[in-house]
Amino acid sequence: MSKIYIPEGYKATLGLYDTQNAIGMLKRLFEERLCYVLNLKRVSAPLFVDPETGLNDDLSGVERAVRFDIKETGTDAVVVHSLAKWKRMALHTYGFPAGEGLYTDMNAIRRDEEMDNLHSIYTDQWDWEKVITRETRTIEYLKNTVKGEVGAICDTLDMLKVRYPQITVELERNVSFVTTQELEDMYPDMTSKERENAYTKEHKTVFIMQIGDKLRSGKPHDNRAPDYDDWSLNGDIMFWDDVLGCAMEISSMGIRVDEKSLDEQLKKAGAEERRRFPFHRALLAGELPITMGGGIGQSRLCMLLLGKAHIGEVQVSVWDDETRRVCREKGVILL
Repeated sequence: MSKIYIPEGYKATLGLYDTQNAIGMLKRLFEERLCYVLNLKRVSAPLFVDPETGLNDDLSGVERAVRFDIKETGTDAVVVHSLAKWKRMALHTYGFPAGEGLYTDMNAIRRDEEMDNLHSIYTDQWDWEKVITRETRTIEYLKNTVKGEVGAICDTLDMLKVRYPQITVELERNVSFVTTQELEDMYPDMTSKERENAYTKEHKTVFIMQIGDKLRSGKPHDNRAPDYDDWSLNGDIMFWDDVLGCAMEISSMGIRVDEKSLDEQLKKAGAEERRRFPFHRALLAGELPITMGGGIGQSRLCMLLLGKAHIGEVQVSVWDDETRRVCREKGVILL
């Protein structure tokens, strides 16, 4: 069942026409800044892949991909959930050197996604991936990359406000770094989501690190697939959203698994059968580059920077009757 909350007295800062113009401007500005700070080049990307390649992102491992049969080949294809593994293979195929990377527009259908103010079954994000070296496969390199990404977001907001001075959103440029175990120690009686909200409300801009492995409580902070991020070198970028009064995740990112961490995480996740896929075989054999990467939600970023209350105000999707009713009564226009 979907959930929806429209804050009392909420009124969109920008009308429909200005919203559409602002979205286009925002995306152009952010792509330029992101490419500059991370040294990225744009590439084309697939909407669907062959399920037997092992390239689709399994997210938390329980989501069902949209599958369809292809008349001409007699085989099936699956719509991507994200491009976490495809990007790494592309860097290898295209011959990107260390220090350079790629980004692409990723569009996906996540049929099992919850539907609320921040979630839709339609996903659009900037997927990026960069070749690094074993020497830069460190927490410090990860943190510096996070700071660069956050800086690109804040720069984009500043430029948007020159064109649209009625935007009142304020973001904190300084990033507070915290591990999931530190969060559990600080807030032992809270759920993972409650911890994220409590910490982000205080610090405003946060990078929550080390997601996927079990904490001392015996439970993980959140589930992560075992075959793209190294669970000790990953995290989520969160901003405090004043409109909804909650932490908003903008980016999930990390340094990717190498041969050692992939082997360990497949065992921990009970996912040993994935070793048979071409991607996993190549990675375990040391044939793929060392990389880091992530996904940055396009609609999420538009929501945050334009001060919107519902993701349907910045993207076109399918919504249930209750969501449409509440938005209509509150004067919220769904695209």
